[in-house]
Amino acid sequence: MPPDDRDVLEVLKFELEFLEKGGYGRSPRDPWRAQLIFEDSPTCMNYDSKTNPRPCAECFLMQFVPQDARGEKVPCRHIPLAQDGETLQDLYRGGTQQEIEEALGGWLRRTIARLEAERATLGKGPTAEALKADEVHSAA
Repeated sequence: MPPDDRDVLEVLKFELEFLEKGGYGRSPRDPWRAQLIFEDSPTCMNYDSKTNPRPCAECFLMQFVPQDARGEKVPCRHIPLAQDGETLQDLYRGGTQQEIEEALGGWLRRTIARLEAERATLGKGPTAEALKADEVHSAA
């Protein structure tokens, strides 16, 4: 299968809208469990695809995952969301749903603003290498 070639900026804007509209509230299908960021969102390329899911390595979110976490079972849980490098994995261990959603919203707004600025400057979408370099620099 080809890699996930959706437009990064558009998908992140959709994810922010999904978050702001309460998309991570309790699911009517699984009201007994908390929703998982990215994984329970239409942003996930495997959303509602229980049979024959694509490998996470093909997902556009991998460009935000640090190199040393790309082999994890769920790599998107290791995206640094805060300046101090806090990830979803960290927040799942001790954060509240509100803290998790606030961290995600902040990361999405910062990343969207950066991508829009880069596109305005470059006149095209940034490369994966530029995004990785920016993420490492901004997380430090």
